[in-house]
Amino acid sequence: MSAVGLQHLFAMPELSHYQLHLFTQFDSFKAALPHISFFSVIYSLSDAREERRNCLACLRDLAFTHSDIQRIILASDEMEARLIGHLSPSRLHGIISKAVSLSHLQAELLALLSETHRINDNVLNHWYVSQSRMLSPTERAILRYMSFGYSIPEIATQLERNIKTIRAHKFNAMVKLGVNSDVGLLDAADILTHLPARDTRGSVLSTPVFS
Repeated sequence: MSAVGLQHLFAMPELSHYQLHLFTQFDSFKAALPHISFFSVIYSLSDAREERRNCLACLRDLAFTHSDIQRIILASDEMEARLIGHLSPSRLHGIISKAVSLSHLQAELLALLSETHRINDNVLNHWYVSQSRMLSPTERAILRYMSFGYSIPEIATQLERNIKTIRAHKFNAMVKLGVNSDVGLLDAADILTHLPARDTRGSVLSTPVFS
């Protein structure tokens, strides 16, 4: 959703009492943090792979440094929303698909903003379930090879396993991630291979790269 779209959304009577600050880069938002008391951050994605990775990295860091700020993602579609729900390294207050109708989007956003700082129970429970079903080292290795264009037989050779075993691990990864195609699996691989685990001892926001 563009800046104009967000401005239009927050100009509606139900949301007009919120003050909207627009940032095109996360660095600009970080610079404003000491000066503005933010209640919520709404990160609107544009279906770009690198932006998706940056979004999760930024909100992961924000969860550690400013846990009192609500974190919401506007995903491009339902598939991206599900993928983020499965792979987000930090808890989110909400994930909304922009593919829904404007009235539905407004209603979901209003409901989330009305929850103050309480993380939505459904999203929180889903995050805990996702974390408890993280990929095994073999499943991660398969996704990593797939992201570099390796075929199943080539992956079997690299991992010194038979093809049936590799296919079984691939299927298990798809089930865990909630995807039903190689495209969805590659999207997941893209996030996993570029988003290392966060060191919980760190207290400084990292500097992700924006394209």
